[in-house]
Amino acid sequence: MTSYQDIVFEVERGRARIVLARPAKHNAISARMHRELYEALWAADADPTVHAIVIKGAGPSFCAGFDLSGYEKRPEGRGRRRDTFDDDAWEIERGQRLDVAPFEVHKPVIAQVHGHCLAGGTVIALFCDMVICADDATLGFPPSRDLGATPSMMWLYHAGPQWAKRLLLTGDTITGAEAAQIGLALKAVPAERLEAEVEQLLDRLAKIDHHLLAANKRIVNLGLELMGARTLQRLAAENDARAHLAPGTLEFFRRVEEHGLREAFKQRDAQFGDGRARVQGPEARDAKGRLVDR
Repeated sequence: MTSYQDIVFEVERGRARIVLARPAKHNAISARMHRELYEALWAADADPTVHAIVIKGAGPSFCAGFDLSGYEKRPEGRGRRRDTFDDDAWEIERGQRLDVAPFEVHKPVIAQVHGHCLAGGTVIALFCDMVICADDATLGFPPSRDLGATPSMMWLYHAGPQWAKRLLLTGDTITGAEAAQIGLALKAVPAERLEAEVEQLLDRLAKIDHHLLAANKRIVNLGLELMGARTLQRLAAENDARAHLAPGTLEFFRRVEEHGLREAFKQRDAQFGDGRARVQGPEARDAKGRLVDR
């Protein structure tokens, strides 16, 4: 059994559980976690006793995004502007080869989402076959406000063009319950029921020949590919590299170098109040930009 440091991997009763295990950082994705998640997915795929896989997070969140610790001093960090457009696009595509593993493995993969599922966390979740959320989870891609564009594009296939635009153009977030309403998640349940909800589905999947599970996953994925899903990922990498050249992104890099990453994010997000969108009903806001009930 491979030894992992940033994830926990276990197999029992026909399922593999992959737990993102950096709870103190809300499971922000380190380079090591990125590789380990990829390796664990393919290890589970190769295990004939595994029928399905769940990815979940330890601690208060599923995943708060990519770990940008030391970002100011590490120009090779993911999402950082590089010497040329081509260098940047190729580097994003290299990361994508790890990101897309939940989609590419033969066995069904469920994302069990609680707490924050932001930025890179949404990349993991939306490449999974099914997303089951806690009602009060928070999903969104705030870096689209000033750090570039999403380096992958499954939003369109799950939520449709209008909600993909609404959320990515603003970087606003929605709840798990709202994500289920627009198709970004399969369903949402009370947080205390989330574990049981996912496990009962894994129980049902464990009763089915894993070869048949793979065949039925394959035909749905092929349908997505006929709709351009694989090609669009490569275009998303190029689009993200292009977005890194936008004046607003370059200004963000300048603020990071001058004030540090935490302060740059604080300045950005202060303009957006609570940073939330509302799926049902009007988006009435107070003077600080926070949603209020009317």
